This record gives sequence, structure tokens and C-alpha cells, in this order.
Amino acid sequence: MAENKRDYYEVLGVSKTASDDEIKSAFRRVAKQYHPDLHPNDKEAEAKFKEANEAYEVLSNPDKRAKYDQFGHAAFDPAAGGGYSGGWSGFGGSPFSGFGGFGDIFGDIFGGGAARSNPNGPVRGETLRQNLTISFEEAAFGCEKEVQYRREENCSACGGTGAAPGTQPVTCPTCGGRGTVTRVQNTILGSMQTTVPCSACGGTGKIIKEPCKACSGAGRVRNYTKRRIKIPAGIDDGQTIRVSGAGDDGLRGGPKGDLHIGIRVKPHKRFVRDGADIHQNIEIPVTTAMLGGQINVPTLDKDVKLTIPEGTPAQKTFRMKGFGIQRLNQQDKGDMYVNVTVGIPKKLTEKQRELAAKLAEELGDGGAQKTKPKKKGLFK
Repeated sequence: MAENKRDYYEVLGVSKTASDDEIKSAFRRVAKQYHPDLHPNDKEAEAKFKEANEAYEVLSNPDKRAKYDQFGHAAFDPAAGGGYSGGWSGFGGSPFSGFGGFGDIFGDIFGGGAARSNPNGPVRGETLRQNLTISFEEAAFGCEKEVQYRREENCSACGGTGAAPGTQPVTCPTCGGRGTVTRVQNTILGSMQTTVPCSACGGTGKIIKEPCKACSGAGRVRNYTKRRIKIPAGIDDGQTIRVSGAGDDGLRGGPKGDLHIGIRVKPHKRFVRDGADIHQNIEIPVTTAMLGGQINVPTLDKDVKLTIPEGTPAQKTFRMKGFGIQRLNQQDKGDMYVNVTVGIPKKLTEKQRELAAKLAEELGDGGAQKTKPKKKGLFK
């Protein structure tokens, strides 16, 4: 029943806003953990593997995911009018019919097409992703930051073999070290051969008789690592830095994966960024707008003088060439745009009122009248 199912996002360990890549990566991790060929005769692992596959089949399909987000499990419950039965024909059938078949997904889990053709060959390590938040100024001028993250490393005790020190994995007698076995099925169309990963060795072609205690036979350990990252000047919010070879260790001598760092830039209290250009608002006195003069304009590293011409209207924008942000991987900079607003005094002294009235009279402003001081009442 739909009410007994766990939330699909919870099954894969992702948020409801997860991207397609994050969902795929999460499924690969869970499927690798509970794959039945790695846990023979383990009903609990088999159930969790089925659960993860069902969750991925829905969340990897945009239409199914949209229905699930709106209606939950009821969208695929036959009793509620949905279309997903939730049942499989067993692992001998096609439990991955929604996304490419058993062989494809197993190959994805253990490293892609190269692993399928040669299960004992080298496999590249996984690419990892990490977010890093920096200040507006750090993005503009560049900086160095230390990031801490977890990565899979080959076990130092066994050298990544998974076998106890002093021992070595032996060739699987079931598949002869190939990592795959061929099955023949008689159908109405004749005999059909399918090649599937060997269940005895989990597709590795090797069997570990005495597992390494440090890694429990996995040959891999997850450790925290620290790395100093150079942030280039001019990087913008949402951009990604690729650190080659900083991801997971490869399998069987394969190259290391990469580390992708997603940059988040904090907003500035004064400046607004538009690519390499910077915008800001500055209020000037009404007298400066009328008579002209110079004002101090804050930039990223110092204050500079800006000349305001006589008779400058409100909302006038001035361009200060070269006072913006350095363009990424270039030497030139963007510009600073200063939007001028005119400040109107809210309270005037009697002297200021008289002067303003005289100015209005000189300018021919008939609507402005000289304001006289109010007389005090008897009781004041």
C-alpha cells in the first residue's frame, strides 16, 4: 500500500530540490551499497535495493517526478488509480526497464563501459562536489580558501585489494576471473544468451578469503581531507572551480576523480554586481545638483572623486571606467555606474525658507511663495 512506502527522496537521501545529477549520484551510491550480487541471500539488502530502484525510476523521470511531487505515492498506486504496481518479476527479469537495463546500471555503479568490458581493469574515481561561500570582495580580488570534505581513498593497510595484509584475492572459480557469466534462456523466439555480473564475486573476478580488518574487505575507506583552493579574481556567484585529481581514488590503479567547487558569493550592502560591472546609488545635496561640485564615491579599494556638473537632474547615472571587477582570467576590469539621487531637505529654518523663496522668485517659479513665520497665540 502507498501509505507504507518511504518517501522516495528519503530513500535516496536527497532533498526535494535535488538536481537530476544529484539524484543519479545518490542512486548509484545506494545501489552499490545494497546490490544483491554483493549481498547474496540477504533479504534486507534486496528489499532496500528494490526500494532504491523504485525511487529512482520515479524521480529520474520528469513527468513521474512531477506527479509524485503533487500526489505522492498515490500517483502510482493502482488502488488509487495510479499506474505503478510496485512489483518486479525478480532479479532474473528486467528490474531496470525504466532506464537502460541491468547491465547498464551495474556498469554505471562500478565505473561505466570500461568496467563492463573488463571488470578487472582500472576505473576512474568519482567526481565530488562541494559548495563554498565567499564575500563580495573575495570574489572581486581573488583569495585562497581551505575546504574540508570526505573522499574515498584506497585502504593504506591492504593497498586497496580488500584482502588482509600478507594475503591476496584469488581468482573467482565461478566466472574464471572474468567477472561475468553467461545465461541461456529458452524462449518462443529461440535460445537467448545474456551476460550478467557474476554473483559469486560481485563482478570483480576476485574472491577475498580473508578480508582486511581496516576496511572490512572493501579496499576503500572514507576519510576527511583538507585542501587549499585558489579562488581566481572575478569569479561570480554560481560558477564552478574544477580541481583535477582531488576527487575519489580510482579503482585498480585508475586515475583519481576531480573536485568541483560551486561558488556562492554573499551580496554586498552597497554594490550590486552585473558581470564585471558594479552599480551603486549615491544621494547628493540639492545644492550640489544645482551648482555642481565634487563628491566622494566609494569603490572596492578606495574612495575617488567624481565631478557633478551644474544642473544635474535626479536619477542621472555616471560611468566610471575601469572601477569595476576584474574579468575572470583577464587583466581588464569592468566599470562602476553611479546612479545619483537628489536629497531634498525635509525641514528648513526660517532663513532657509526665505532663501528658497527668493531663489524660486528669481527662477520664475510662480507656485512658490515666501513663507512667513507663524505668530504665536495668546496662550503660547
